[in-house]
Amino acid sequence: MSQAVVIKLSGVSLHGDLTLPKQAKGLVIFAHGSGSSRHSPRNRFVARKINEEGMGTLLMDLLTEDEEQVDEVTRELRFDIGLLARRVAHVVQWSQAQPGLADLPIALFGSSTGAAAALVAAADSPEIAAVVSRGGRPDLAGNALPRVHCPTLLIVGGNDDVVIELNEEAQKLMTCPVELVIVPGATHLFEEPGTLEKVAEAAASWFGRYLRVTKQRAKIPARGSATCP
Repeated sequence: MSQAVVIKLSGVSLHGDLTLPKQAKGLVIFAHGSGSSRHSPRNRFVARKINEEGMGTLLMDLLTEDEEQVDEVTRELRFDIGLLARRVAHVVQWSQAQPGLADLPIALFGSSTGAAAALVAAADSPEIAAVVSRGGRPDLAGNALPRVHCPTLLIVGGNDDVVIELNEEAQKLMTCPVELVIVPGATHLFEEPGTLEKVAEAAASWFGRYLRVTKQRAKIPARGSATCP
């Protein structure tokens, strides 16, 4: 079942799309970045895979329509990680107060600068069970990285050389269980045939592992890196 939601905070209203399968195992909140929105076809593709695995998704616009228009010109708000992280945290709090959502374990899926916002929010939110970053900029999370407590999966395209380096450096600073998966042949947006499918499969698997145990810490994997076949 899918429905539109509006979350009000600090004088602004954020719009989102909530999809909740029957007997959902958990809820994955999406944090978009770099000028993207809840209508992103790539994130919607990933969300559908997550839904098929029995988990709910909440795709949120972290900026209002007016803010998005300003950001299209200045490109400043998409890099305001503090603002985006506060809004992610507010969405988490909102979900925990909603009937039908309050008992679900929560995870975050961040892309581009939204990944940094997700990691900052996770560092300050002990209820977050897991984080996945797609083509993310975890380096922008700065000193929040060592404070992230939950299992984190970093997914990067094999041809996205600069972002690979940024993710590798961020991984070194993190003390939580963290894995780096590199998708061969993929560029930053994972537009190459079959690459986004690998992202969706890896994300759904990660969330399926850590949202399986409601409100409890799941078994922790070793740190490391991997390459998708």
